[in-house]
Amino acid sequence: MGASYCKGDYQRFRLLARYWTRLWMLCAGMSTFGRVATRLATWFAPPYKARVPLSYMNRYGYVSPNADICHSNVQLGLNVYIGDRVLIFQRKTGGSVQLGDRVCIYRDTIIETGPGGSLTVGAESSIHPRCQIMSYLAPIQIGSGVMIAPNCALYSYDHGVAANMPIRKQPLQTKGGIFIGEEAWLGVGAIVLSGVSIGKGAVIGAGSVVKDDVPDGTIAVGAPARIIKHRHKSI
Repeated sequence: MGASYCKGDYQRFRLLARYWTRLWMLCAGMSTFGRVATRLATWFAPPYKARVPLSYMNRYGYVSPNADICHSNVQLGLNVYIGDRVLIFQRKTGGSVQLGDRVCIYRDTIIETGPGGSLTVGAESSIHPRCQIMSYLAPIQIGSGVMIAPNCALYSYDHGVAANMPIRKQPLQTKGGIFIGEEAWLGVGAIVLSGVSIGKGAVIGAGSVVKDDVPDGTIAVGAPARIIKHRHKSI
């Protein structure tokens, strides 16, 4: 009898917790009240990827109460997920950040736009923990359905290396923007430099440094990255 009673109590608690989460997620959003509502919704919600379903409870999605949105021009699609300690930061005159429907940005990722830079992420793409996406001087465009593994870095600029001047005082320079085609996959720790286009369905191996274009459907690995295979045939 006692065990049955405890099981019943647990089931009632889970049901109450589910209703609590759904109720507050209906009020979630980017306003002050919306952020407070999101925090209340997480009281009984498990952490990390288990909170992605919360983004489907509200058309405005889920923005963690521990995320910092220090940007004046962030445009969110439907059901976007932004996880714990994500930072979206805008330097003076930095361009927009546009996240498409059902985009997931996981914990500890930093997104930054500066002069001449902007970021566009297509629908259903995912950016996993601890990535850095820095857009200065030229835009970064990420297509739909792209998977970016943890610890990746995308930089649409570089520092000059001219003699007789400290690196920290050198003007920024760029070879152009970064474009990543739809359904591409970047492995853990991949680095993508300015002026690079990664084709549709391409795969970048873990730890690779991409400084040249990668065609559609190819697999590139190494530092610098070299094409080793086509996904449908050997190179």
